[in-house]
Amino acid sequence: MSAGAPIEPDSGDLFGPGDLLGPGDPPPFAIVNPAGRGSALLIADHAGRAIPRRLGRLGLDEAALNRHIAWDIGIEATTRALSALLDAPAAIAGYSRLVIDCNRPPHVASSIPLISEATTVPGNEGIAREQAAARRAQIFDPYHQRIDAIIDARRHNNMPTILVSLHSFTPVYAGIARPWHIGTLYQRDKVLPTLLLGALRAEPDLVVGDNEPYAVSDQTDYTIPVHAEARGLMNSGIEIRQDLISDQAGERSWADRLARILAEIEATLRKQKVI
Repeated sequence: MSAGAPIEPDSGDLFGPGDLLGPGDPPPFAIVNPAGRGSALLIADHAGRAIPRRLGRLGLDEAALNRHIAWDIGIEATTRALSALLDAPAAIAGYSRLVIDCNRPPHVASSIPLISEATTVPGNEGIAREQAAARRAQIFDPYHQRIDAIIDARRHNNMPTILVSLHSFTPVYAGIARPWHIGTLYQRDKVLPTLLLGALRAEPDLVVGDNEPYAVSDQTDYTIPVHAEARGLMNSGIEIRQDLISDQAGERSWADRLARILAEIEATLRKQKVI
């Protein structure tokens, strides 16, 4: 997605929830395969890097907006391919996490970050309460309301739902190389993460992180605690190292691998009559 035209925001312009997004701005999310019959519900909170035209580039150059600070490189195409392979619905956030992070509780400081990986975000400095409310009302809330609606519809139709939150991570962080190819992220659910860890570790070519490079918590995450844990849904986060999905071949290869693994796990859960 485009990061938007290079228009600098007017820091003195206070605006309300009704006028953040305008003509030419993309929608806040995309829903792929909403009628999918598979058990998985795929969530990609950091897939997009769009910025509302009203906010320009948030004071950053194009090089910065192409980095991980703005989006999870490779995860949108990987999620779309996995959705097709599993016949699974997928919710894909369209706006950059620098505008508002769709996987952060709105009340925490990192929801609209002033600094991301040592990079200052000028367009987020000193924003008024009305501006923050506009970002939530037009980007964050509609996205999560639609995820709620998908889960409600599946429950109404007696369809089991396993929530899988997909992300990518940088090969190096703060100068330290990360050895993992993929990691699982979880908090309260130990069923799906245990099966997923076992399946991934059975792959001979993978270094697998157990709650690495990140772990889920109520303070740092929104999607898994709110949509999965609060509803009693089986869940896991998946982090793929972004250099492995930085081109079409990598995206497709990892979608194929995860589709095979998740299908095997689903078969096991059905055999055990867990779902």
